[in-house]
Amino acid sequence: MTDEPPLRRRAAQRRAGDEPHSLPASAPEPETVGHDPTPGGPVPLLAPRDGTPDPVETPGELADVVARITAGTGPVAIDAERASGYRYSQRAYLVQLRRAGSGTALIDPLPLADLSSLDQAIADADAEWVLHAASQDLPCLAELGLRPRRLFDTELAARLAGFERVGLAALTEQLLGFTLEKHHSAADWSSRPLPESWLTYAALDVEMLTDLRDALAVELARQGKEGWAAEEFAALIRWGAQPPRLRPDPWRRTSGIHRVRGARAQARVRAMWYARDAIAARRDSAPGRVLPDAAIIAAAELDPKDEHTLLTLPGFGGRSVRRLARTWLEALNEARRLPDSALPVSPPIDGPPPPHRWAERDPVAAARLARCREVVTRLAAEHTLPPENLITPDSVRRLAWLPPLEITPESVAETLGGYGARNWQINLIAEELTVALREP
Repeated sequence: MTDEPPLRRRAAQRRAGDEPHSLPASAPEPETVGHDPTPGGPVPLLAPRDGTPDPVETPGELADVVARITAGTGPVAIDAERASGYRYSQRAYLVQLRRAGSGTALIDPLPLADLSSLDQAIADADAEWVLHAASQDLPCLAELGLRPRRLFDTELAARLAGFERVGLAALTEQLLGFTLEKHHSAADWSSRPLPESWLTYAALDVEMLTDLRDALAVELARQGKEGWAAEEFAALIRWGAQPPRLRPDPWRRTSGIHRVRGARAQARVRAMWYARDAIAARRDSAPGRVLPDAAIIAAAELDPKDEHTLLTLPGFGGRSVRRLARTWLEALNEARRLPDSALPVSPPIDGPPPPHRWAERDPVAAARLARCREVVTRLAAEHTLPPENLITPDSVRRLAWLPPLEITPESVAETLGGYGARNWQINLIAEELTVALREP
């Protein structure tokens, strides 16, 4: 096709996967990063350079991918697709990889389960993983036996470099001049067979990831932030694959629970939440597809005693929900039978109270927090990065609520390190926070 963009024409002329994408000839110099690098606007990226591969489903096909990855060179771009909003679990339903000299592979983990041979091949090749928003994918990849030894997170790199829009599509357009469609991002990836358009979408997610990595590495080096990024990536390797920490009272996160008044009504929320959760886990279905949060709140507020009244409430009109009417009524009866001693009580606060209560409970601490926040906001602006990437808000709150007995740069640095702050963050902020913590 005569109107094919030059980059894709060059890609088509070489053997698939021989080398990563080159940036367009008109790619921006570092000081103009964030502007459209292609004359006439970005180019739609509609198909992988070497076509959309079929999903790998057998041990033999996996062995072929392992051999290809081993023979390739450079970093390995990796992505995973889950079925959030459809399934109870957060497992990966598709894994995408691309490496120069290896091409793109789409792996269906359902019939394979264990991808440790692939993990060993990447480890033996000492290849850096390149992911976008790695913290979202590392836990589900670890379930399959895939764990990085070296890592580059393009989203985190973009945050450190000061980009306002850090989504994959936005960065690909800003830095590489190509647009990616993201209309399948919320699809049910647990469904089988996967449509061809979904597979193309999945392959494109890793198509230019290493090119994006290279562009961001240049920008981080220009800003002198490559050391910061290295510390952040090392922390992701240490902690990113761990599953989310279980909350002691997960039912308290039911949307709309602030409207529920009284311990008995909260007990109804709790009983229905756990009844729903058990069904969702058994079905491997997202809890909201079993019963919406709004339905739980409506039932907790009204406390219906019979099926007819229950089914008139908002959220109880679906056939599958109606079939479980006895389950919901029994949960409500369970809450009704509880003695007062078994009703929910406010959980102990782990850490400082909500900031809006500080002025009333401890005006001195509230003033400390305000001064610390001013420091964080100013330093983040000076170094062109989001305040939450300079230091976590929780660390600032804990430090301001209960500062060290002796407030020195060393004690503040030690306290921040105990909260998980990296060395680069401590070096930037500890001294100024020390001044902010002291009484004016």
